Amino acid sequence: MNRSILIVICDFLLLSLLTFSTDFSRIAGDDTPRPARVDVATNAVAEPGRELVELMKQALADEQKGRQQLQQQLDTTRSAAGSQRELLARTEQENTRLQQQYAAAQTNLEHLARQLQDNSAQTRGSREELAAREAEAHKQASLAAALKQQLDQLARSNQLAQTEQSRLASQLQLSEAERRAALDRAGLMEQEVQVARAQNVRLAEGFQSLATNSSRLTQELRENRALAPNTLFGEFVTNRARVSILASRTGFLGLDASKARQTEAILATDGTNICALCHVDDTPLVLWNPGTDWNGLTGTVTGHAAESLVPAMSFHRLDPRVVMFPVTPAEARQMGCKIYRLATEPYKFQDAVLIGADDGYYGQCDFQIDLNTRQYVRLDRNLLKGLFGKFNPSRGDVVLSRTGELLGIMVNGTYCLVLNDFAAAATLTFGPNVRAEHTGDTLARLYDDVFQMPLRLQ
Repeated sequence: MNRSILIVICDFLLLSLLTFSTDFSRIAGDDTPRPARVDVATNAVAEPGRELVELMKQALADEQKGRQQLQQQLDTTRSAAGSQRELLARTEQENTRLQQQYAAAQTNLEHLARQLQDNSAQTRGSREELAAREAEAHKQASLAAALKQQLDQLARSNQLAQTEQSRLASQLQLSEAERRAALDRAGLMEQEVQVARAQNVRLAEGFQSLATNSSRLTQELRENRALAPNTLFGEFVTNRARVSILASRTGFLGLDASKARQTEAILATDGTNICALCHVDDTPLVLWNPGTDWNGLTGTVTGHAAESLVPAMSFHRLDPRVVMFPVTPAEARQMGCKIYRLATEPYKFQDAVLIGADDGYYGQCDFQIDLNTRQYVRLDRNLLKGLFGKFNPSRGDVVLSRTGELLGIMVNGTYCLVLNDFAAAATLTFGPNVRAEHTGDTLARLYDDVFQMPLRLQ
């Protein structure tokens, strides 16, 4: 509100208060007592001039609010004016410098003019020097004009700079607001990214745990799943190897008494070594006392795609009727036959699958553990079932567990030697000349080992 209007309102308020507070009875000079008058009022009389006072208070409050707004605008203007004053100060300094240069040029011009006049008076004959000085004066005049033009351009540039400064200030405020908004958005996006990363880590851990559990369950299912006898027999027929052995010697009257045998064998591993396994009766060698001294022993193990020479023949330490022919991993890969693992839990299932080594029969049968011969299981002939082919279980038959692992080799028609390793009781090295090995003594000693076994195992 304007100050003059406020003064008028204050004067009017004072006059009103004086008017309502004056005793009109005394002004009239009437001393006659008047009869008493009683007025009964139902409502209280409003205080005289109260509305006017409220109006003035409101006007003062508006005036104070306007002053505060003006003070804020003044502070903002002062801040902007400070920046402008700094720019103007620099501009004035530049103007002062140019003016000084201009004044110096004017002074030089006047000085040259005076010198020109003095020189004209003194040396009128030296026209060349006068022309040079006139040229210098003309040059100084041109320089002064150029400086004046630069001063004008600088003033115009100052105005443009002020305008540009205002525009840049507005852009700066807008950019600052956009920057704060962008920072807020970036903060929200960073939080979302962190949450997403945490979720991804949890999902990856869950997936890894699930994959581990799945692999473990798959392995357990594979180890505990009982395979069908048809499946095991088909796999055995496809992956069996053939062992050929030639034992040579000279008989009575110099006649050739050599023997040769071929038999089907199974490739097995104990986790370290690989051997082809069969029964000793399926080879030319016989366990007997006295044993036969052979002059030479040669042999081969033949698979699907390759054939390898037999380097030696070992007799198992638990029962020498089970013989082993070592095969290297490279030779086994070249043969292309499946390598059976020895059963880690041979008694997991009550039954097993018996496969004839040469006759082509197979079937599912139950086995019993004999406490007196813990390394053997007994074939229960009363529980033979699911038999195929001409079934006559005998020594040399292969016994597979229901999980497809090698349980052992039948040493006779009733008992199967459970294989846990490839430990040997004796080994015969093959070659064209094995006389130094005294094969007869070895075979006789092994026969004695078998002869000392319980009668049911012989």
